[in-house]
Amino acid sequence: MAVPKLKLMISLVFIQALVTSIQAAPSNADIFREYIGAEFNNVKFSDVPINPNVEFHFLLSFAIDYDTSGSSPTDGNFNVFWDTDNLGASQVSDIKNAHSNVKVGLSLGGDSVNSGSAYFNPSSVDSWVSNAVSSLTSIIQQYNLDGIDIDYEHFKSDPNTFSECIGRLIKTLKDNGVIKFASIAPFDDDDVQSHYLALWKNYGQLIDYVNFQFYAYDQSTTVSQFINYYKQQSSNYNGGKVLASFSTDGSGGLSPENGFFTACHRLKSEQNLHGIFVWSADDSMKNGFRYEKQSQALLAIPQ
Repeated sequence: MAVPKLKLMISLVFIQALVTSIQAAPSNADIFREYIGAEFNNVKFSDVPINPNVEFHFLLSFAIDYDTSGSSPTDGNFNVFWDTDNLGASQVSDIKNAHSNVKVGLSLGGDSVNSGSAYFNPSSVDSWVSNAVSSLTSIIQQYNLDGIDIDYEHFKSDPNTFSECIGRLIKTLKDNGVIKFASIAPFDDDDVQSHYLALWKNYGQLIDYVNFQFYAYDQSTTVSQFINYYKQQSSNYNGGKVLASFSTDGSGGLSPENGFFTACHRLKSEQNLHGIFVWSADDSMKNGFRYEKQSQALLAIPQ
């Protein structure tokens, strides 16, 4: 049956507009994430360059289930330990209003608190989950946040307890509409991996991104080694969006100066690059965020 010319033209215009809108929107492979606020050096959201052609996530560092002095664990009652003078609720709203592609999450745990290790130390699964859901819901709503990142690095619990606590926390916050995304931040350490892989096995379907800390590898890492590490961890977290990463504090891994972007271009050409994250904005201030700009420009290149 013949289609009237006017209807055909309208249909073609609609399809063209739809294709254009799809092309203009950042895809799932255009995720750029940056930790911010842990070092209290007055970095602001507005200091960080934001490319409109990527999906940009700031991750506030950190909320920790320790008392406000940082001396004792609180069984899931989280307190804010990031630089709220510069990264408060009004600043979160301002940066999200200024950039439609920006979301802001908070990271849980981290490496240390009050110059000691920050331990995951629940008294029981039920008590920890109940306290964590309540305290985190309050913080997330107060600061108008979009998601959480799990970055515990030291444990006084077995992997199954960690899996159940974190898995139930993510599920409850998502079911309640409190968060839109959740990520985990493991690195290549036997104890760390045993905990996160248990969580992945039981609750991986609820985890949107794997912020794997590739900068925890040796500073002598080569491009080919990095790609092998990336593929190995993509296999460990099978089906997950494993993000490539580097640090700007000189701690380790494959640095931008030594070939990080060469490795990412190669992964992108194979359609294996799901995104990039950086530790951290606090450290990047000193070089004018040059590698944040380079990362986002790479991600914005159409695949």
